[in-house]
Amino acid sequence: MARKVRIEYSGTYYHVINRGNYRSWIFESEGARKSFLECLIEVCETKGWQVHAWCLMVNHHLLIETPEPNLVVGMKWLQSTFANRFNRYRKENGHVFLGRYKAIN
Repeated sequence: MARKVRIEYSGTYYHVINRGNYRSWIFESEGARKSFLECLIEVCETKGWQVHAWCLMVNHHLLIETPEPNLVVGMKWLQSTFANRFNRYRKENGHVFLGRYKAIN
């Protein structure tokens, strides 16, 4: 069964949540937190997002405002880029995040 298409809007606030694979703690090291925040800054600069709040716990929570309807493409870049950097640093491979992120607008 195909996934539901995400409906995106211009100028919308999204509460975005995702967990680590197997509910593991991704952000336990300072390097992982710093790397994720660097990726977040990069995607904000390229996509024009504004981050109003963020929290890195076992999972990550972001409150993002998107001036353009580009949440899907931005989240794909953010999570895949972070996962690649995370795996390269730890000399691992595979999923870092558990399934699809949740976005509530």
